[in-house]
Amino acid sequence: QVQLVESGGGLVQAGGSLRLSCTTSGRTNRVYAVGWARQAPGKEREFVAGVSAGIKFSGDRITWYSDSVKGRFTISRDNAKNTVYLQMNSLEPEDTAVYYCNADLRDSQVRSGNSDYWGQGTQVTVSS
Repeated sequence: QVQLVESGGGLVQAGGSLRLSCTTSGRTNRVYAVGWARQAPGKEREFVAGVSAGIKFSGDRITWYSDSVKGRFTISRDNAKNTVYLQMNSLEPEDTAVYYCNADLRDSQVRSGNSDYWGQGTQVTVSS
């Protein structure tokens, strides 16, 4: 069973920053792609960012971002700490949502927001 636990949400003013953390079960870090999705009130859940389990020849991991957060959010993973991070900068009121960490063996499922495993979510509120 894959377990994901999010933390780091909160209230921040527009233009501020937050870092979300997702602690995963040990084996997850080595074989699963991990991503973040969000759901705002009255809206459907949407993909935000994802990071592959594999490493490119250069040593870098493959990452994906939605157009709405590209250039502002950065996803990273630290396998030694079993943690995936989402650094969120230049936050906007439109970023207000519950953020969910998710994981799947298939990169495509993380990118489409259809992962097999999900955390409970953490609230992010950005005030104007």
